[in-house]
Amino acid sequence: MTLVAGIDSSTQSCKVEVRDLRTGRLVREGRAAHPPQKIIHPDEWWQALLLAVDRAGGLHDVSALSVSGQQHTPVFLDDDGAVVRDSPLWNDTGSHPQVVALNREIGFDEWIRRTGLPITLSDTVVKLRWLRDTDPASARRTAAVAVVHDWLTWRLMGFGPGRAGFDHLVTDRSEASGTGYWSGETGDYCPDLVVHALGRSVRLPRVLGPLDRAGVTADGIPGIPPGLVIGAGSGDNAAAALALQLRVGDAVMSLGTSGVVYSRSAKPVHDYSGVVCGYADATGDHLPLAATLNAARDLDAGINLLGCTYGELSTLALEAAPGAGGLTLLPYFEGERTPDLPQATASLHGATLTNFTRPNFARAVIEGMLASQVVMIEAARACGVPIDRLLLIGGAARSPAVQRILTQIIDVPLLLPEPGEYVSIGAAVQAGGALTGTFPDWSPTVRDVPGARTEDLIMSQHRAARAALSYDTALA
Repeated sequence: MTLVAGIDSSTQSCKVEVRDLRTGRLVREGRAAHPPQKIIHPDEWWQALLLAVDRAGGLHDVSALSVSGQQHTPVFLDDDGAVVRDSPLWNDTGSHPQVVALNREIGFDEWIRRTGLPITLSDTVVKLRWLRDTDPASARRTAAVAVVHDWLTWRLMGFGPGRAGFDHLVTDRSEASGTGYWSGETGDYCPDLVVHALGRSVRLPRVLGPLDRAGVTADGIPGIPPGLVIGAGSGDNAAAALALQLRVGDAVMSLGTSGVVYSRSAKPVHDYSGVVCGYADATGDHLPLAATLNAARDLDAGINLLGCTYGELSTLALEAAPGAGGLTLLPYFEGERTPDLPQATASLHGATLTNFTRPNFARAVIEGMLASQVVMIEAARACGVPIDRLLLIGGAARSPAVQRILTQIIDVPLLLPEPGEYVSIGAAVQAGGALTGTFPDWSPTVRDVPGARTEDLIMSQHRAARAALSYDTALA
């Protein structure tokens, strides 16, 4: 039996899954937590990877591996290959002034034209400007910039402090497309945008094709033997799309720490409304994507206030009628990215002595979370991206109320893939592709969610609440 490993270095943890190359069957797994802070030293990701490998029983019987990870988050490297300083995560909101500055200097539409991205505080280029503005000494020391999966792949090949080897620093199209200095039209970097943001040129990872090999593992890494084939790796959503075998006409709604809606497209997407980001995928196509900062943690807020469990929240929500009696939640608990409102807070609208009940509040929490995601589906369609069916994944996808209410908002079939770590599965698919030259065919198990009549009231209330606070201007 040939085994491959998929590594997912996400925002919250590192997960390692070892799978049978022929069937995709999970053989064993391990995980380790990342620190909760939003600015951390990259060594935390490396140590978590080694611990997760150890908890997975090591990789001594594995033939290939690949790494996927949180997109955008930069790793700043000096001339000797050492980390310059702590890295701001993609969801750190401290770089919003730099978004404003870059849009003012280059032009909002020009960023979209050149890179496909309406740049947000998540994008790597914004973090470069943040470094230049807040820590100019570190900016001057920075000789190369990678993102998380690039850097971990490079470390697995034996490079790092004292052994720079920047010629071996590699990435893939999906990660390059999330930097804000790569073009989906040309497939090339835009080095002048790097210089504009950081104030100097730096080494950037070489972009690999979907089935390319990054290299092989080095000697001396605990739990990992030398000579294992390493795949190109990818961003987290591109890996999940690969695992789900996404096709043109499909969209995915992922409800985890953040909310993400993405679909597959044969051509780059440029959304001048500023909602959809024109990312690339892990197959050679494109992955138009939009994201919110708030998703499953909206449910946490609901259960904490109501003093109930997730199951009880779902039961309560289904006791209420669509529209929650007029009660509407805008769930911008941690600011928001879509719309671009980093300083916003959550707000409850339409409360009366009659409708302010536990069931209505439970339903308003779920409707608010889902309506924020459906806005992104509408934006993708406005860009000409076909969406004929929707796949629902992530921790919140398991809620019966989430499933039921979503069918009342969308107008396409809803499919529920079986629960799984789709990012690490996609990374393992990439490992298999790097080993054999062809992606393994691990078809996911998917079930249909029974449809329901579309309830236009839910989205109407969401739009009205957003307009009442003039939030529509942040989506324009």
